[in-house]
Amino acid sequence: QVQLAESGGGLVQAGGSLRLSCAASGSISGFNVMGWYRQAPGKQRELVASMTTGGVRNYADSVKGRFTISRGNPKNTVSLQMNSLKLEDTAVYYCNYRIGTSPPTWGQGTQVTVSI
Repeated sequence: QVQLAESGGGLVQAGGSLRLSCAASGSISGFNVMGWYRQAPGKQRELVASMTTGGVRNYADSVKGRFTISRGNPKNTVSLQMNSLKLEDTAVYYCNYRIGTSPPTWGQGTQVTVSI
């Protein structure tokens, strides 16, 4: 079983930056995918960015060039550097851990609010 602990988030003005971090503990697989999803009020949860232990990154089109995902060493942590934040980035951000076709593990979520 894997547990995820998120940190970061908060309130920031448009154009500002925030950094989210997530640490996984428990039975960590040597090859896994960790990433961030977000859910805004009234909308479905969507992928923001993900990264494999092998270094393959995937970004939503809406955040390309603004957000950067990275993995720590050991590779049980994942961070999301968010720059040039926009009002539409406001959402609850969830850390995600998954291996193969197994059901993913979710963090508790952290609020990111971008204001004018």
